[in-house]
Amino acid sequence: MVRLRQPKPRPNPLKTRKTRKTTASATYIVFLVILVFQSACQPKGSNRQFDPQKVAFAAGTPALLDGQLYPSLILSNSNNQATKQSSNQAPLAPLQVTLTAPRDNAVLRVVIDSSSLNYVTIFQEILPHRGQTYTFTPDIKWKYDALIALRQPRPLDLTLTCYINDEPVDIKNLRLNARPIGECPLSLRTADTLVDTRYLFAAYVNEDHPYIQQILTDILDRDPSVRLSGYQNGPSNVTEQVRAVWRYALERGITYASISCTSNPSPNANVQHIRFFDEIYRNRQANCIDACVFFASILRKIGLKPVIFVEPCHAYLGYYTDKDRKNIALLETTITSWVNLPDLERKLQTDSTAIRTVAKYLSQRQLEQWQQGRISIDQLKSALANSLFDKASQYNQESYLANRQHFANPNEMGYQQLDIEQLRQKVQPLQPNPQEVR
Repeated sequence: MVRLRQPKPRPNPLKTRKTRKTTASATYIVFLVILVFQSACQPKGSNRQFDPQKVAFAAGTPALLDGQLYPSLILSNSNNQATKQSSNQAPLAPLQVTLTAPRDNAVLRVVIDSSSLNYVTIFQEILPHRGQTYTFTPDIKWKYDALIALRQPRPLDLTLTCYINDEPVDIKNLRLNARPIGECPLSLRTADTLVDTRYLFAAYVNEDHPYIQQILTDILDRDPSVRLSGYQNGPSNVTEQVRAVWRYALERGITYASISCTSNPSPNANVQHIRFFDEIYRNRQANCIDACVFFASILRKIGLKPVIFVEPCHAYLGYYTDKDRKNIALLETTITSWVNLPDLERKLQTDSTAIRTVAKYLSQRQLEQWQQGRISIDQLKSALANSLFDKASQYNQESYLANRQHFANPNEMGYQQLDIEQLRQKVQPLQPNPQEVR
């Protein structure tokens, strides 16, 4: 039998060439996939231009603040803060950042994320010299309504991202202790630095408070002869205006109550709680500085120039009797608590012997007139108010004369003469939260 051999098929040159191209393309694609995969699996930062350890980005509060955030300090200095200053120039700035320039003329950008008390804030600066360490105090975009509403201490977490020439270099998380708005630092100290911050008392004087207009109306309703005209009618009229405000405070029944203690844990801080104007008005309680704040707010509103004198353990009010500031009068505001006129009036309605509690503030003639029914309860209250005003005007005269040289010395840490009008150039009044003003 004869076998026929089948001819071998000849390869198609076109098909072979096409298959080779397809195989090469597939190999190239696989190679790219592997390359991309390997690149993705490499540790992040391997291609960074700037080493975070060399940049050494850090964020925190200045040493004086010791991690505490004081809304009273931020808000009262809101028109006086510098955007870019060194820590030596701005020791009370709420936040500072430090880093070392990785190259000449590097562009620094710090992004502070938003929180319950601030909006997103972007700070940018040029770092001129490589290897030099820089410190900046970013001007944070605060949520002012949230700061003024802060009545309890709370933690505040901030996240800061550092960029150099648009490259993210480092991230820092910072926790601060946000203090209540009523907490006023009196002084802040470290081992080698002491800063007296009692000038912040001026921030609690609020001549713009909406309650004051009603108070002035009440004063004029009680005595239409009073002229609330500032310095337009001479020194004697200035005294009568202050006397009218004094009578109002007595009629309001403002008594002495000290609530100066706070929960601040910082050993660097000497702080005191100060009541706001509306708190004093509603609760009818005040300590020495609270009462000074209350009176100074009203006097400022009617155009007078009040001064708060601060001694190591006390504060009392002063006011210029002339617009040229040549003569000053004093007033011990806590004496309003010596007699509670509303309470006295209620007691006298049922107990005539209650007059004995205030007899020492009346002359013998006034006391006899009351006992004989020859003066009214309103006249009795007026006599008591005038008597206490005279005592309050003389109460601190001896102390003031003895310490006048200390008040005049700006380097005397224990004594401060706080001229509210002059301090307004850098210290703004703390405005009330509209939801709390009823």
